[in-house]
Amino acid sequence: MKSESAAILSGDMEAIRIKVDGVERQFDIDDPKLPDWIKKKALKSDGYPYDKKLDWDEYEETLEELQVELVKLQAWMQKTGGRALMLFEGCDAAGKGGVIKAIRQNMNPRAARNVALPKPSSTEQGQWYYQRYVAQFPTAGEFVTFDRSWYNRAGVEPVMGFCTPEQHEHFLEQTPHFERLIRDDGIHFFKFWLSIGQEMQLKRFHDRRHSLLRSWKFSPIDVEGMTKWDDYMRARDIMLERTHSPHAPWIVVRSNDKRRARLEVIRHILQSLPYDGRDVKIIGKADPKIIGEGLAFAKGRKG
Repeated sequence: MKSESAAILSGDMEAIRIKVDGVERQFDIDDPKLPDWIKKKALKSDGYPYDKKLDWDEYEETLEELQVELVKLQAWMQKTGGRALMLFEGCDAAGKGGVIKAIRQNMNPRAARNVALPKPSSTEQGQWYYQRYVAQFPTAGEFVTFDRSWYNRAGVEPVMGFCTPEQHEHFLEQTPHFERLIRDDGIHFFKFWLSIGQEMQLKRFHDRRHSLLRSWKFSPIDVEGMTKWDDYMRARDIMLERTHSPHAPWIVVRSNDKRRARLEVIRHILQSLPYDGRDVKIIGKADPKIIGEGLAFAKGRKG
């Protein structure tokens, strides 16, 4: 029997065949029972370094302490007129929205906003590619997060055929120069790539499909995306290689455990900015198993 949440969605979906670790598998996302081959491998997929999620009580206590520091950071930004801009990218279901929510949860929403732009309008399609994003940049004292960004042109657009190869190449050439302008203008600029394993993505898609509260997050394009995992990974590698720079480095966060990922992202932000009253003991040290820089870290290599 299909779950009630699955019935809410328009129509049943056929089982798909996908390649996982070189093995072709059949996955019926409408089946409420998660396959054992996904369940057993999800957390450890893509070489994730921990066997268990971070303890919930430890997570809650640490998150609250770090959120207090974020409130201090925001007060400092409003006092000094500082501007912060951070992009969150990653495969579908990597946890971008949850990280952003954890960051902004106790900040003043008047000066901390999130940007999640829809598909470009016909007018926007005729503009400079970066133009609609620049319009959302922070003003003095403002803290802005982007749930996906101009990096759509480095991931979903080339994989799904929404841009030409020439547009993709032009983007890769121009973006490091564009991002240098952001830094040179004094904006505190961060780029986060949330990395998950393929089996974890499948588990999270399955969870969404069968949730009464989150089924709206699942769409037919997610089904198509599941069959293009290798294409997305190739696009990711090209993106990290071509757009990682000293002035705008990619911070890669292994996110099979959302709790650890959220804490490490917040720690990195707090460690990077010299705000008044910063408590370095509370912030703690980064976990080098979870957070690092660039393509080498994303592929599990050192250095």
